[in-house]
Amino acid sequence: MKKLRLFSTLALVAVLTISINVSAATYYTKDLSFPLQSSDNENVMGDYYIKSTLDNIRWGYLPNKDAEPILTVPSGSTVTFDTVSHEGLLEDQGRNPVEYFLQYGISADMVLDDAKAIAASDDPHDFLGDGPHIVTGPIEIEGAKAGDVLKVEVLELEPRVPYGVISNRHYKGTLPEFPKHERLETASVEKPEDYGDVSVFCPIHQEDGVWYGEIDDNGKKMVFPINPFLGIMGVAPNTSEKISSVPPINVGGNLDINELSVGSTLYLPIEVDGALFYTGDPHFVQGDGEVALTALEGSLRGTVRLTLLKSGDTAIPHTSDKFTQAFGETQNYWIPIGLNEDLDEAMKQSVRESVSFLSNQFGLDEAKVYAYLSAGVDYEVSQVVDKTKGIHALIPKVDFKDLITVSLRANGKNIDVGICDNQFYIPLRKTLEALGYNVDWNGATKNVILTKGSEHIEMSIGSNIYTNNGKRIVTTTSPFLTQNKETMLPVSALNEVMGLSVTWSTNNSLIIGNVN
Repeated sequence: MKKLRLFSTLALVAVLTISINVSAATYYTKDLSFPLQSSDNENVMGDYYIKSTLDNIRWGYLPNKDAEPILTVPSGSTVTFDTVSHEGLLEDQGRNPVEYFLQYGISADMVLDDAKAIAASDDPHDFLGDGPHIVTGPIEIEGAKAGDVLKVEVLELEPRVPYGVISNRHYKGTLPEFPKHERLETASVEKPEDYGDVSVFCPIHQEDGVWYGEIDDNGKKMVFPINPFLGIMGVAPNTSEKISSVPPINVGGNLDINELSVGSTLYLPIEVDGALFYTGDPHFVQGDGEVALTALEGSLRGTVRLTLLKSGDTAIPHTSDKFTQAFGETQNYWIPIGLNEDLDEAMKQSVRESVSFLSNQFGLDEAKVYAYLSAGVDYEVSQVVDKTKGIHALIPKVDFKDLITVSLRANGKNIDVGICDNQFYIPLRKTLEALGYNVDWNGATKNVILTKGSEHIEMSIGSNIYTNNGKRIVTTTSPFLTQNKETMLPVSALNEVMGLSVTWSTNNSLIIGNVN
């Protein structure tokens, strides 16, 4: 049996907030009934529900400071969005999603009604001049002023259809020699094949509690796990100009950072009163770089919590005296972001943001932080195809275990969080009983059985294979362990196995987790 080593309660210096929504179900643990059409009768997770109707969307452009909000919500509200992928709607695909997907065996009733309505509308979308994205919003946040920060926590993401598309279009991918089909002057919505663009249809399916996408090439399949995220999340920039949805900007937009999935937090500098939050460009999964042009694009139902942080709030990442650049966070990483049309300059910005954050957040010497970044931090290319290129750092939180304290608050009970093998662990019985589970232990088989209402979960010490109501779930994290006769569970299992939405945020010098 593997023993827990390097387990410690972290010293009190930095604050991390973990929020767990016990009613939430994440994309890889929930049984989905397709398609997820928008409806007035939908039982959604959020306090508010936003559909991508013609009145609620912009096609190819972001809201600016003059945009009229479609809804005003108080800080701390949860909002569910039915987002729509642009793939299957664009002019080089015929601007008719029913006919486009029919060629892949998708019936009309499996195509989203909002996608049909957008494609059939009289929106004067310019395929060559406008951005491709369907952008939903904006949402006004009560009391938000320029200089404040909006904290966006991603709570839930569900595929709305069991298929998506990956596209490579002329002059937009990484390699200029692709696509290898010539674009003809006769290209039009009536003759979409003359564009010469290449779109690859990708169904998704579930195995052992994990969703996978697949690309079929004459019976030869390439299969890969999906990791949904919203490519576009942002607030309005302080301009009256028309802002394309393609290039990411300092206040968010098309960031295309694949770490911003369920459980992540995104901090956005507010430039206009009301903040005006929007989202869109849903992805099922994206590789770093997004080299062909698009990710596996697919419509998602996403729920986020929108919390206003007033200027000077200690929960704002200490990147500088004034917070002006979007910043991300997950269970494992802090994510300083760099954006520039020049990839080298984007790298410099991300490194500078990293130095500034660590030196200001923890009072560390900049020269020593710079040395640490060179040895201990990976810098990833989010994408190189959106005009403005993106690079982001992945700063491991566990590297600062001597400077931070992590705890989880489960229904008012504080739970210490420890570290082993660079992962966060929590005491299984104490945590899950606080969350309302009944915990039974079978000493002979070394099995743990959890029950809560109709939910029945079984697990074995030393194994990363679980069952939830008979469904087999194989997690990507290490198995749960024992320490001093106490069973320790990976924090990530709360999300992967129980379907609880766990979000993380850092607040000055304390780290506290909250169960909602």
